[in-house]
Amino acid sequence: MSTPSFASAPPTVKPANPRFSSGPCRKRPGYDVASLDLSTLGKSHRGAQGKSALELCCTKTAHLLGLPDGYRIGVVPASDTGAVEMALWSLLGQRPVDILAWESFGLTWVNDVVKQLKLQNVNSYTADYGLLPDLNQANFDHDVVFTWNGTTSGVKVPNGDWIDDQRSGLTICDATSAVFAMDLPWHKLDVVTFSWQKVLGGEGAHGMLILSPRAVERLESYTPPWPLPKIFRLTSGGKLIEGIFKGATINTPSMLCVADYLDALQWVESVGGVERLIERSEGNLSAIVDFVAERPWIQFLAQDSSQISNTSVCLTLNASSQQVSAMVDLLDEQEVAFDIGSYRDAPSGIRIWCGATVELEDIEALLPWLEWAYNEVCQS
Repeated sequence: MSTPSFASAPPTVKPANPRFSSGPCRKRPGYDVASLDLSTLGKSHRGAQGKSALELCCTKTAHLLGLPDGYRIGVVPASDTGAVEMALWSLLGQRPVDILAWESFGLTWVNDVVKQLKLQNVNSYTADYGLLPDLNQANFDHDVVFTWNGTTSGVKVPNGDWIDDQRSGLTICDATSAVFAMDLPWHKLDVVTFSWQKVLGGEGAHGMLILSPRAVERLESYTPPWPLPKIFRLTSGGKLIEGIFKGATINTPSMLCVADYLDALQWVESVGGVERLIERSEGNLSAIVDFVAERPWIQFLAQDSSQISNTSVCLTLNASSQQVSAMVDLLDEQEVAFDIGSYRDAPSGIRIWCGATVELEDIEALLPWLEWAYNEVCQS
Protein backbone atom coordinates (compact mmCIF):
# COMPACT_ATOMS: atom_id res chain seq x y z
CA MET A 1 0.00 0.00 0.00
CA SER A 2 1.29 3.42 -0.94
CA THR A 3 1.87 5.96 1.80
CA PRO A 4 0.46 9.42 1.05
CA SER A 5 3.34 11.70 0.13
CA PHE A 6 1.45 15.00 -0.16
CA ALA A 7 3.57 15.65 -3.27
CA SER A 8 0.82 17.62 -4.97
CA ALA A 9 -0.94 20.63 -3.56
CA PRO A 10 -4.41 19.81 -2.29
CA PRO A 11 -7.45 21.73 -3.54
CA THR A 12 -8.04 25.03 -1.79
CA VAL A 13 -11.81 24.72 -1.24
CA LYS A 14 -13.28 22.19 1.17
CA PRO A 15 -16.94 21.22 1.50
CA ALA A 16 -18.62 23.53 3.99
CA ASN A 17 -20.15 20.41 5.53
CA PRO A 18 -18.03 17.24 5.14
CA ARG A 19 -20.76 14.87 6.33
CA PHE A 20 -21.54 12.38 3.55
CA SER A 21 -22.60 9.40 5.66
CA SER A 22 -25.33 7.11 4.30
CA GLY A 23 -26.94 6.81 7.71
CA PRO A 24 -27.44 8.60 9.95
CA CYS A 25 -27.41 11.18 7.17
CA ARG A 26 -26.65 14.87 7.10
CA LYS A 27 -29.06 17.27 8.79
CA ARG A 28 -30.97 19.75 6.67
CA PRO A 29 -29.20 22.96 5.58
CA GLY A 30 -29.29 25.54 8.35
CA TYR A 31 -30.15 22.99 11.02
CA ASP A 32 -29.86 24.18 14.59
CA VAL A 33 -30.96 21.98 17.47
CA ALA A 34 -31.83 25.14 19.39
CA SER A 35 -34.62 25.81 16.90
CA LEU A 36 -36.53 22.63 17.76
CA ASP A 37 -39.85 22.85 19.56
CA LEU A 38 -39.01 20.99 22.76
CA SER A 39 -42.28 21.64 24.57
CA THR A 40 -43.13 17.92 24.58
CA LEU A 41 -39.95 16.87 26.43
CA GLY A 42 -40.53 15.46 29.89
CA LYS A 43 -44.20 14.86 29.15
CA SER A 44 -45.96 11.59 28.42
CA HIS A 45 -46.15 10.60 24.78
CA ARG A 46 -49.64 9.39 25.63
CA GLY A 47 -50.71 12.81 26.88
CA ALA A 48 -52.59 15.18 24.61
CA GLN A 49 -49.56 17.18 23.50
CA GLY A 50 -47.30 14.19 22.92
CA LYS A 51 -49.95 12.25 21.04
CA SER A 52 -50.72 15.32 18.93
CA ALA A 53 -47.05 15.66 17.95
CA LEU A 54 -46.86 11.99 16.99
CA GLU A 55 -50.07 12.22 14.99
CA LEU A 56 -48.66 15.26 13.20
CA CYS A 57 -45.63 13.15 12.19
CA CYS A 58 -48.08 10.83 10.44
CA THR A 59 -50.48 13.31 8.88
CA LYS A 60 -47.81 15.72 7.68
CA THR A 61 -45.75 12.89 6.18
CA ALA A 62 -48.81 11.52 4.38
CA HIS A 63 -49.63 14.97 3.02
CA LEU A 64 -46.10 15.71 1.79
CA LEU A 65 -45.75 12.28 0.16
CA GLY A 66 -49.19 12.50 -1.44
CA LEU A 67 -50.34 9.13 -0.12
CA PRO A 68 -53.59 7.85 -1.67
CA ASP A 69 -56.82 7.99 0.31
CA GLY A 70 -57.13 5.07 2.70
CA TYR A 71 -53.40 4.57 3.21
CA ARG A 72 -52.29 4.57 6.85
CA ILE A 73 -48.94 5.67 8.19
CA GLY A 74 -47.60 5.10 11.67
CA VAL A 75 -44.49 5.51 13.82
CA VAL A 76 -43.07 2.13 14.87
CA PRO A 77 -40.04 0.92 16.87
CA ALA A 78 -36.55 -0.04 15.72
CA SER A 79 -36.00 2.11 12.65
CA ASP A 80 -36.57 0.79 9.13
CA THR A 81 -35.44 -2.69 10.16
CA GLY A 82 -38.17 -2.87 12.77
CA ALA A 83 -40.77 -1.64 10.29
CA VAL A 84 -39.77 -4.21 7.65
CA GLU A 85 -39.69 -7.10 10.11
CA MET A 86 -43.02 -6.03 11.60
CA ALA A 87 -44.50 -6.29 8.11
CA LEU A 88 -42.87 -9.64 7.30
CA TRP A 89 -43.87 -11.27 10.60
CA SER A 90 -47.41 -9.88 10.50
CA LEU A 91 -48.38 -10.33 6.84
CA LEU A 92 -46.51 -13.25 5.29
CA GLY A 93 -47.55 -16.89 5.28
CA GLN A 94 -50.91 -16.77 3.52
CA ARG A 95 -49.44 -16.91 0.00
CA PRO A 96 -46.16 -17.93 -1.62
CA VAL A 97 -43.46 -15.27 -1.36
CA ASP A 98 -41.11 -13.88 -4.01
CA ILE A 99 -38.13 -11.86 -2.72
CA LEU A 100 -35.94 -9.70 -4.93
CA ALA A 101 -32.52 -8.98 -3.41
CA TRP A 102 -29.32 -7.46 -4.73
CA GLU A 103 -27.51 -6.12 -1.69
CA SER A 104 -27.02 -6.58 2.03
CA PHE A 105 -30.41 -5.58 3.40
CA GLY A 106 -32.41 -7.38 0.74
CA LEU A 107 -30.46 -10.53 1.58
CA THR A 108 -31.35 -9.94 5.25
CA TRP A 109 -35.04 -10.11 4.34
CA VAL A 110 -34.38 -13.37 2.48
CA ASN A 111 -32.77 -14.75 5.63
CA ASP A 112 -35.70 -13.58 7.77
CA VAL A 113 -38.28 -15.27 5.56
CA VAL A 114 -36.40 -18.51 4.88
CA LYS A 115 -34.47 -19.12 8.09
CA GLN A 116 -36.44 -17.28 10.76
CA LEU A 117 -40.06 -17.58 9.62
CA LYS A 118 -39.13 -20.84 7.85
CA LEU A 119 -41.66 -20.36 5.07
CA GLN A 120 -41.55 -23.17 2.54
CA ASN A 121 -42.93 -21.66 -0.65
CA VAL A 122 -40.35 -18.93 -1.22
CA ASN A 123 -38.64 -17.85 -4.43
CA SER A 124 -35.49 -15.76 -4.02
CA TYR A 125 -34.35 -13.79 -7.06
CA THR A 126 -30.94 -12.34 -6.35
CA ALA A 127 -28.18 -10.48 -8.17
CA ASP A 128 -24.63 -9.46 -7.39
CA TYR A 129 -23.76 -5.98 -6.14
CA GLY A 130 -24.11 -3.53 -9.00
CA LEU A 131 -26.95 -5.39 -10.72
CA LEU A 132 -30.69 -5.90 -10.39
CA PRO A 133 -32.29 -9.32 -10.70
CA ASP A 134 -34.80 -9.74 -13.53
CA LEU A 135 -37.79 -7.96 -12.02
CA ASN A 136 -40.14 -9.67 -14.43
CA GLN A 137 -39.61 -12.93 -12.56
CA ALA A 138 -41.87 -11.67 -9.78
CA ASN A 139 -45.27 -13.38 -9.65
CA PHE A 140 -47.85 -10.95 -8.33
CA ASP A 141 -50.20 -13.72 -7.31
CA HIS A 142 -47.55 -14.10 -4.60
CA ASP A 143 -46.48 -11.60 -1.96
CA VAL A 144 -43.46 -9.74 -3.35
CA VAL A 145 -40.75 -8.32 -1.05
CA PHE A 146 -38.06 -5.96 -2.35
CA THR A 147 -36.00 -2.87 -1.61
CA TRP A 148 -36.60 0.16 -3.81
CA ASN A 149 -33.06 1.45 -3.44
CA GLY A 150 -30.11 -0.70 -2.44
CA THR A 151 -28.42 1.54 0.12
CA THR A 152 -25.30 -0.63 0.21
CA SER A 153 -25.04 -1.18 -3.57
CA GLY A 154 -26.14 2.12 -5.06
CA VAL A 155 -28.60 0.30 -7.32
CA LYS A 156 -32.25 1.37 -7.43
CA VAL A 157 -35.41 0.15 -9.10
CA PRO A 158 -35.78 2.65 -11.97
CA ASN A 159 -39.59 2.69 -11.92
CA GLY A 160 -42.67 0.69 -10.93
CA ASP A 161 -43.77 -0.36 -14.42
CA TRP A 162 -42.97 -4.02 -13.64
CA ILE A 163 -45.46 -4.13 -10.74
CA ASP A 164 -48.87 -5.54 -11.69
CA ASP A 165 -51.76 -3.18 -10.96
CA GLN A 166 -54.08 -6.21 -10.83
CA ARG A 167 -51.96 -8.14 -8.32
CA SER A 168 -53.64 -10.46 -5.83
CA GLY A 169 -50.59 -10.63 -3.55
CA LEU A 170 -49.08 -7.79 -1.55
CA THR A 171 -46.03 -5.71 -2.46
CA ILE A 172 -43.81 -5.07 0.55
CA CYS A 173 -41.18 -2.42 -0.17
CA ASP A 174 -38.22 -1.38 1.97
CA ALA A 175 -37.81 2.19 0.72
CA THR A 176 -35.74 3.69 3.51
CA SER A 177 -33.24 5.47 1.23
CA ALA A 178 -35.85 6.24 -1.45
CA VAL A 179 -38.77 7.91 0.34
CA PHE A 180 -38.51 11.72 -0.07
CA ALA A 181 -35.85 11.22 -2.78
CA MET A 182 -37.43 9.12 -5.53
CA ASP A 183 -40.79 9.12 -7.29
CA LEU A 184 -42.65 6.16 -5.78
CA PRO A 185 -45.85 4.80 -7.39
CA TRP A 186 -47.84 4.55 -4.18
CA HIS A 187 -50.82 2.78 -5.76
CA LYS A 188 -48.51 -0.11 -6.66
CA LEU A 189 -47.09 -0.45 -3.13
CA ASP A 190 -49.03 -2.10 -0.31
CA VAL A 191 -46.45 -1.81 2.46
CA VAL A 192 -43.67 0.78 2.49
CA THR A 193 -41.12 1.30 5.24
CA PHE A 194 -38.53 3.99 5.90
CA SER A 195 -36.67 5.67 8.74
CA TRP A 196 -36.17 9.28 9.72
CA GLN A 197 -32.38 9.01 9.69
CA LYS A 198 -32.05 8.64 5.92
CA VAL A 199 -33.29 11.17 3.37
CA LEU A 200 -34.49 13.75 5.90
CA GLY A 201 -31.42 13.47 8.14
CA GLY A 202 -33.51 12.69 11.20
CA GLU A 203 -32.54 10.72 14.29
CA GLY A 204 -32.37 6.93 14.59
CA ALA A 205 -34.46 4.27 16.34
CA HIS A 206 -37.85 5.12 14.80
CA GLY A 207 -39.40 3.56 11.70
CA MET A 208 -42.34 4.55 9.56
CA LEU A 209 -44.83 1.96 8.33
CA ILE A 210 -47.20 2.75 5.45
CA LEU A 211 -50.10 0.37 4.74
CA SER A 212 -52.49 0.29 1.79
CA PRO A 213 -56.12 -0.76 2.28
CA ARG A 214 -55.16 -4.15 0.82
CA ALA A 215 -52.51 -4.60 3.50
CA VAL A 216 -55.03 -3.68 6.20
CA GLU A 217 -57.47 -6.21 4.77
CA ARG A 218 -54.77 -8.90 5.01
CA LEU A 219 -54.04 -7.99 8.61
CA GLU A 220 -57.70 -8.23 9.57
CA SER A 221 -58.39 -11.48 7.69
CA TYR A 222 -55.22 -13.50 8.34
CA THR A 223 -53.47 -14.53 11.53
CA PRO A 224 -49.93 -15.90 11.12
CA PRO A 225 -49.19 -19.25 12.80
CA TRP A 226 -46.22 -17.96 14.81
CA PRO A 227 -46.25 -15.86 17.99
CA LEU A 228 -45.78 -12.12 17.52
CA PRO A 229 -43.77 -9.98 19.96
CA LYS A 230 -45.70 -7.06 21.36
CA ILE A 231 -43.82 -4.51 19.26
CA PHE A 232 -44.94 -6.35 16.08
CA ARG A 233 -48.66 -6.52 16.87
CA LEU A 234 -50.77 -4.41 14.55
CA THR A 235 -54.16 -5.94 15.32
CA SER A 236 -56.30 -6.65 18.35
CA GLY A 237 -59.35 -8.89 18.24
CA GLY A 238 -58.94 -9.26 14.48
CA LYS A 239 -59.05 -5.52 13.82
CA LEU A 240 -56.30 -3.04 12.99
CA ILE A 241 -55.10 -1.06 15.99
CA GLU A 242 -55.98 2.28 14.45
CA GLY A 243 -54.33 4.20 17.28
CA ILE A 244 -50.88 3.25 15.97
CA PHE A 245 -51.65 5.36 12.90
CA LYS A 246 -53.03 8.27 14.93
CA GLY A 247 -50.14 8.91 17.30
CA ALA A 248 -50.62 6.12 19.86
CA THR A 249 -47.30 4.33 19.39
CA ILE A 250 -46.69 0.70 20.35
CA ASN A 251 -43.85 1.62 22.68
CA THR A 252 -42.32 4.79 24.07
CA PRO A 253 -40.74 7.02 21.41
CA SER A 254 -38.14 9.73 21.91
CA MET A 255 -40.01 13.01 21.89
CA LEU A 256 -36.71 14.75 21.15
CA CYS A 257 -36.44 12.69 17.96
CA VAL A 258 -40.08 13.49 17.19
CA ALA A 259 -39.34 17.22 17.46
CA ASP A 260 -36.35 16.74 15.19
CA TYR A 261 -38.45 14.91 12.59
CA LEU A 262 -41.14 17.58 12.63
CA ASP A 263 -38.42 20.16 12.01
CA ALA A 264 -37.29 18.15 8.97
CA LEU A 265 -40.85 17.96 7.63
CA GLN A 266 -41.20 21.72 8.02
CA TRP A 267 -38.03 22.13 5.98
CA VAL A 268 -39.42 19.89 3.22
CA GLU A 269 -42.49 22.09 3.05
CA SER A 270 -40.41 25.29 3.04
CA VAL A 271 -38.25 24.25 0.05
CA GLY A 272 -41.16 23.19 -2.14
CA GLY A 273 -42.04 19.64 -1.17
CA VAL A 274 -40.92 16.22 -2.34
CA GLU A 275 -40.47 17.23 -5.99
CA ARG A 276 -37.88 19.77 -4.96
CA LEU A 277 -36.09 17.21 -2.77
CA ILE A 278 -35.91 14.83 -5.72
CA GLU A 279 -34.46 17.61 -7.87
CA ARG A 280 -31.82 18.40 -5.26
CA SER A 281 -30.79 14.77 -4.94
CA GLU A 282 -30.67 14.19 -8.69
CA GLY A 283 -28.64 17.36 -9.09
CA ASN A 284 -26.06 16.03 -6.64
CA LEU A 285 -25.85 12.77 -8.57
CA SER A 286 -25.49 14.63 -11.86
CA ALA A 287 -22.32 16.33 -10.63
CA ILE A 288 -20.80 12.93 -9.83
CA VAL A 289 -21.92 11.50 -13.18
CA ASP A 290 -20.03 14.29 -14.98
CA PHE A 291 -16.95 13.75 -12.81
CA VAL A 292 -16.87 9.98 -13.38
CA ALA A 293 -17.41 10.32 -17.14
CA GLU A 294 -14.10 12.18 -17.48
CA ARG A 295 -11.93 9.88 -15.35
CA PRO A 296 -10.97 6.30 -16.17
CA TRP A 297 -9.95 5.41 -12.61
CA ILE A 298 -13.42 5.66 -11.06
CA GLN A 299 -16.71 3.94 -11.96
CA PHE A 300 -20.22 3.50 -10.61
CA LEU A 301 -20.86 0.16 -8.93
CA ALA A 302 -24.25 0.13 -10.67
CA GLN A 303 -23.81 -1.38 -14.13
CA ASP A 304 -26.91 0.17 -15.73
CA SER A 305 -27.05 3.98 -15.77
CA SER A 306 -30.86 3.94 -15.33
CA GLN A 307 -30.39 2.09 -12.04
CA ILE A 308 -27.82 4.39 -10.39
CA SER A 309 -29.07 5.53 -7.01
CA ASN A 310 -29.41 9.27 -6.53
CA THR A 311 -29.05 8.92 -2.74
CA SER A 312 -26.47 6.28 -1.81
CA VAL A 313 -23.99 6.71 -4.66
CA CYS A 314 -21.55 3.80 -4.70
CA LEU A 315 -18.30 3.99 -6.66
CA THR A 316 -15.46 1.59 -7.37
CA LEU A 317 -11.87 2.64 -8.00
CA ASN A 318 -8.91 1.25 -9.89
CA ALA A 319 -7.24 0.63 -6.56
CA SER A 320 -6.74 -2.12 -4.00
CA SER A 321 -8.98 -2.27 -0.95
CA GLN A 322 -6.03 -1.11 1.16
CA GLN A 323 -5.52 1.91 -1.09
CA VAL A 324 -9.22 2.77 -0.96
CA SER A 325 -9.10 2.61 2.83
CA ALA A 326 -6.08 4.90 2.83
CA MET A 327 -7.96 7.39 0.64
CA VAL A 328 -10.97 7.32 2.96
CA ASP A 329 -8.73 7.88 5.98
CA LEU A 330 -6.87 10.70 4.24
CA LEU A 331 -10.07 12.55 3.36
CA ASP A 332 -11.31 12.11 6.90
CA GLU A 333 -8.05 13.47 8.33
CA GLN A 334 -8.31 16.47 6.02
CA GLU A 335 -11.89 17.01 7.26
CA VAL A 336 -13.10 16.87 3.69
CA ALA A 337 -15.37 13.81 3.83
CA PHE A 338 -16.53 11.74 6.76
CA ASP A 339 -17.86 8.17 6.51
CA ILE A 340 -17.53 7.59 2.76
CA GLY A 341 -16.11 4.06 2.81
CA SER A 342 -18.29 1.42 1.19
CA TYR A 343 -20.56 -0.73 3.35
CA ARG A 344 -18.71 -3.58 5.06
CA ASP A 345 -20.38 -6.32 2.96
CA ALA A 346 -20.14 -4.42 -0.34
CA PRO A 347 -17.24 -4.41 -2.82
CA SER A 348 -14.38 -2.12 -1.92
CA GLY A 349 -15.06 1.47 -2.89
CA ILE A 350 -16.57 4.70 -1.68
CA ARG A 351 -20.16 5.69 -0.99
CA ILE A 352 -21.28 9.31 -1.09
CA TRP A 353 -24.69 10.27 0.27
CA CYS A 354 -26.40 12.58 -2.21
CA GLY A 355 -29.80 13.00 -0.59
CA ALA A 356 -31.53 16.36 -0.57
CA THR A 357 -29.99 17.56 2.70
CA VAL A 358 -26.60 17.59 0.97
CA GLU A 359 -25.78 20.83 -0.84
CA LEU A 360 -24.61 20.65 -4.46
CA GLU A 361 -21.76 23.02 -3.62
CA ASP A 362 -20.40 20.48 -1.14
CA ILE A 363 -20.49 17.69 -3.72
CA GLU A 364 -18.69 19.95 -6.21
CA ALA A 365 -16.07 20.82 -3.59
CA LEU A 366 -15.55 17.19 -2.62
CA LEU A 367 -14.84 15.84 -6.11
CA PRO A 368 -11.43 17.50 -6.68
CA TRP A 369 -10.39 16.18 -3.28
CA LEU A 370 -11.30 12.65 -4.38
CA GLU A 371 -8.96 12.99 -7.33
CA TRP A 372 -6.23 14.48 -5.17
CA ALA A 373 -6.52 11.64 -2.65
CA TYR A 374 -6.44 9.05 -5.42
CA ASN A 375 -3.27 10.56 -6.86
CA GLU A 376 -1.65 10.82 -3.44
CA VAL A 377 -2.37 7.21 -2.49
CA CYS A 378 -2.34 5.37 -5.82
CA GLN A 379 -0.04 7.39 -8.09
CA SER A 380 2.74 8.45 -5.72
